[in-house]
Amino acid sequence: MIREKSCGAVVYYEAAGERLYLLEEMRAGHYSMPKGHVEPGESEAETAEREIGEETGLAVTADTGFRACESYRPYPGCVKEVVFFTARAGQTAVAVQPEEVRSVCWLPLKAALARLSYEEDREILRKADAYLDKLPAHSE
Repeated sequence: MIREKSCGAVVYYEAAGERLYLLEEMRAGHYSMPKGHVEPGESEAETAEREIGEETGLAVTADTGFRACESYRPYPGCVKEVVFFTARAGQTAVAVQPEEVRSVCWLPLKAALARLSYEEDREILRKADAYLDKLPAHSE
């Protein structure tokens, strides 16, 4: 059995009391949150930060206080584990990596949940939103 591991984050932006979530439309046509394969020697958080930077141009710091995992079979004989953190973006301007990402959008929770392609991702987003609700508010 082949085992793969990716890490990413529920990336969000807060302004004027509104929280928006970053979703990527991948080249394959589905909507997801930024993530990518772990490279040798990287921590999970380092992978998430690097992948978000590569795919969106955003420099973020993963909040490891939130950690959620999903597991699925991308093809026969392979199990893939994906670890998600949260990461606060300081801006909404992005530069997409065209080899992997078709487009990005910033959406409030309800719209983001409707746009995500997979129920597992929707569950991660719900958990992340609940976690973020408990954090002290950021001042702009």
